[in-house]
Amino acid sequence: EPEVIPNVMFYMKLTQQDMARILDIDARTLRNWRKNKPKLYDIVMKGFAVDKAIDESKKNYENLRDMVGTKNS
Repeated sequence: EPEVIPNVMFYMKLTQQDMARILDIDARTLRNWRKNKPKLYDIVMKGFAVDKAIDESKKNYENLRDMVGTKNS
């Protein structure tokens, strides 16, 4: 049984329409995946969560770099 990521869309502030647009599919397809192909839907949601985590990590790195005053790395 797939592990569903709770509130991933709220956390990322993306609607199903936003995600469908990014994936170049119809929002109905994404809803069908959620209902009929939960493992596929879970993989897609985890992919969005990883992208979000990478973006946040980059921002945190830049903030830390700015705090210590080294802009070379």
